[in-house]
Amino acid sequence: MQVELEVADGVAVIRLNAPERRNALTPGMSRDLVDLLDRADEDPAVAALVLTGRGRGFCAGADLSTIGEAEVNPLSDENYHGIGAIYAAFRRFGTMSVPTIAAVNGAAVGAGLNLALAADLRIVAEDARLLSGFLRIGAHPGGGHLHLLDRVASRDTITAMAIFGEEVTGSEAVRLGLAWKALPADQVEAEAVRLAGRVARQPELARAVTRSLRLEVPGAVSWDAAMYIERAPQLRSFFQRSQGT
Repeated sequence: MQVELEVADGVAVIRLNAPERRNALTPGMSRDLVDLLDRADEDPAVAALVLTGRGRGFCAGADLSTIGEAEVNPLSDENYHGIGAIYAAFRRFGTMSVPTIAAVNGAAVGAGLNLALAADLRIVAEDARLLSGFLRIGAHPGGGHLHLLDRVASRDTITAMAIFGEEVTGSEAVRLGLAWKALPADQVEAEAVRLAGRVARQPELARAVTRSLRLEVPGAVSWDAAMYIERAPQLRSFFQRSQGT
């Protein structure tokens, strides 16, 4: 399997497992990823999910053979749906009902950067390479790339990365607000799992807070609307605490 799922103590870990191509996504691999994301999301015992890659890379984007076929005939049904399957993978990751962490252990390029940006939180290797990469291959950014960057980055950072092709290391990503923490590569997954474990005993509450986060941040609603969104789940959590559940 080129995608693996492990669930333990309330935390799901999905590992991309195609290290020979730095975990670049094919349509088939992307569909397998969506299936495992669905499985994790449907498990009521799962409170958080970590996504990482086997080997030295997180995800090098779309597999070159997929891109090559799309270049030859971009409007064919097969190629159109193949690229769509890759988009669907990071879209599904970004719409999980549980909080998500991308453990970026190595390069995240193009669609792979989209995958990392779709997470609620990013833990990155200090020497990770974060690169838009689209213009380097003569392609327009896709999959909502500019929108995903805009959720976490300044206008200057978006322009530097998406238009002028600036590459960002993991350490620089933290400074720029693209990631929460940078660590040696061999510590990234363990730290992501440790953070995920903090909510492992409260899966229902973790999902409720994540739902509120997605509705409110960044500035999608007014403060009054945010208070309204939070009121019902907060009252529910108070009641559950009083019942010891």
